[in-house]
Amino acid sequence: MKRLLIIIFLLPAGSVVFGQHSSPDVVKAYFYDGSIKLDGQLNESCWSAAMPIENFTQREQHEGAPATEKTKVAVVYTTNQLYFGIWCYDSNAAKISAQQMARDFSWRSDDNIEIMLSPFNDNRNGYLFVTNANGALADVQVGDEGKVWNKDWNGVWDVAVTRNEKGWFVEMVIPFSTLKFKKESVQTWGINFERNIRRKKEQLLWQGWSRLYDVERISQGGKLTGIKDIEQGTTVELNPYLLSGIEFAGRNTETTVKVGGEVNFDITPTLKLNFSGNTDFAQVESDRQQINFSRFSLFFPEKRQFFLEGKNNYEMNVGRTRLFYSRRIGIDQGTDVPIIAGLRFFGKLNKTNIGVMSIQTAEKAAIPSTNYSVIRVKQDIFKQSSIGLMATQKITNGHYNRVYGSDFTYATSTLFGNKNLVVGASFAVSETQTDTLAENKNKDNLTYNVFLSYLNDIIEYDLGFTAMQKGFNPEMGFARRKNFQEFYTELQFNPRFKKLPFFRNLIFKPIDVNYYVNDETKALESIFYEWRPLGFVTKSGEFMEFNVQHLFDHPTEAFELVDNIFIPPGKYWDNRLELQFSTFRGRKIAAAFEANVGGFYTGKRQRFELNTFYNVNKHLNINVDWQRNYLQFAERSFITDEIGGRLDYAFNPKLQTSLFAQWNTQDETILVNYRLNWIPKIGSYFYFVVNQELDTTGHLQLERTTIIGKLIWRFAL
Repeated sequence: MKRLLIIIFLLPAGSVVFGQHSSPDVVKAYFYDGSIKLDGQLNESCWSAAMPIENFTQREQHEGAPATEKTKVAVVYTTNQLYFGIWCYDSNAAKISAQQMARDFSWRSDDNIEIMLSPFNDNRNGYLFVTNANGALADVQVGDEGKVWNKDWNGVWDVAVTRNEKGWFVEMVIPFSTLKFKKESVQTWGINFERNIRRKKEQLLWQGWSRLYDVERISQGGKLTGIKDIEQGTTVELNPYLLSGIEFAGRNTETTVKVGGEVNFDITPTLKLNFSGNTDFAQVESDRQQINFSRFSLFFPEKRQFFLEGKNNYEMNVGRTRLFYSRRIGIDQGTDVPIIAGLRFFGKLNKTNIGVMSIQTAEKAAIPSTNYSVIRVKQDIFKQSSIGLMATQKITNGHYNRVYGSDFTYATSTLFGNKNLVVGASFAVSETQTDTLAENKNKDNLTYNVFLSYLNDIIEYDLGFTAMQKGFNPEMGFARRKNFQEFYTELQFNPRFKKLPFFRNLIFKPIDVNYYVNDETKALESIFYEWRPLGFVTKSGEFMEFNVQHLFDHPTEAFELVDNIFIPPGKYWDNRLELQFSTFRGRKIAAAFEANVGGFYTGKRQRFELNTFYNVNKHLNINVDWQRNYLQFAERSFITDEIGGRLDYAFNPKLQTSLFAQWNTQDETILVNYRLNWIPKIGSYFYFVVNQELDTTGHLQLERTTIIGKLIWRFAL
């Protein structure tokens, strides 16, 4: 193993490419005391007075080559707002890809401009703002240079775009109140820009264009200077809501009227205090139904906006275990539990990231009123590294559960000159007290992890070890399995050959292993081994991989798979083959296909997945996905299907509607979600939502319909 590590680290040393910074690597903002009309025309005098940058360089297709199309960016600011003017010239403007228009659009398929902005100037955290030639908006809170990614954050900002035969042109405004930054008279921020020209598969960056880095790697970006004597603006923000709804279930009808909202206080320019009362999530789309073919829990992503804002400040993992999983709050066995009130305090103070949260839920049926609290502190050390602490606490009648954790991460992007390396360790201990002393729940209650990650363009390598004792009990977290020790390692090569006309790069993975033993007995529990003899990405954007998989599982108890099919205890070795293929997402019609066939415990399994995407025009996009499992056992064979369909129609970037439907053979229920989302002004929202549940066990029968209207209005004081 030692010799392997030395080879992995030294192989790329001879191909170090320096100089991913071009001059100028500083963009200076121009102060303007006049008014700017946000129309995409860029005809105010400030745009000609500002000093633009235009030294963009290719990351793809030809790393380090000059851009084939000209891009200019100028920055202007007033006392309260930051403006960007962007000129995206195009020699063939009719071929500009602009498929999306909705808020939080999927920008990977479109020509776009991405602005990575780090007001903290800490080489790790910031905001990503994205727009395309339709003026669609998407934004992300970025932490740890892209390792933490919160696409569900919705900042207050706006954009206007114009197009003509010369290209497309962007005028963007970001109020300083949207951003968190140090209270200093003279500001210096980290910044970088990326432009994508989809028909050419060309990716351009202003700075740090090495394939080893993304635009989120802000330590490789440039600097924004010239901003001084600005005001962050809003220090108090009110977001009240009014909700009215009606539910039809059989012959029963129930109406609902709710009021509540949030109050936000900017304690400092970088710290935010939030109070929420009668918190509501009626506008949230339902979870995607999943059929579980394993003996472990399924993970569902968080969709509730209240828990998504600032979520980077509450995250800590020990291996694959999350110490804080926000879906433990307000959801119990798929049932919504009312939230009475909540408090959040989060942000950054100098080099310290802080997250504090306390939520009180109401009593519902047999579920008692419960308090959930979490504290997370993470200190920046060195240039890109950190050390942190975390504590969670759940308190209910006669019961509490606490988890205490700590983590350390050392990260660098300058190994051998410009290579990435991350090493780290984390541990946590739980403490549980119940209203009975019949069981000692504070024994064997530790989990810990150590890891190494070397992720670069040509070579990717991961190595790690995790252990969890049987008594570790993270009631506010998510642990897929308990009482185990896991060793994992993965090595992948992504060579590029200039003389190959069709391929951008090949993909070979000689080893990918997850090896589990029981923490107490050290008996082997599970093995997953994957070997990838061939994979590739083409210059036109297609992707393919072929995998050979060997699996071992040793359940000590029988478990139900589906439909009264039980897997008995035993030791099972299976071999499987897998093929994945996807077309370039930027086409009008795109698809992704996956097939996995082979042994499955006492039988065989064939799994097929198909995802299709159809861009009708810039307003309308259609997505249909289907998964089929064909399982053969001695007692019987059966088929399961999971089908989902989505239709998104955007009238403009501030008014959009969506229709989502899903069905599977196990639940035998069709779930339909229709949602209209209108942004009457930036920061305010109106939702009209219709949810329907239809039973398919016999004749198609409508079981439940819920109709909701909800208005959230933002007041900046």
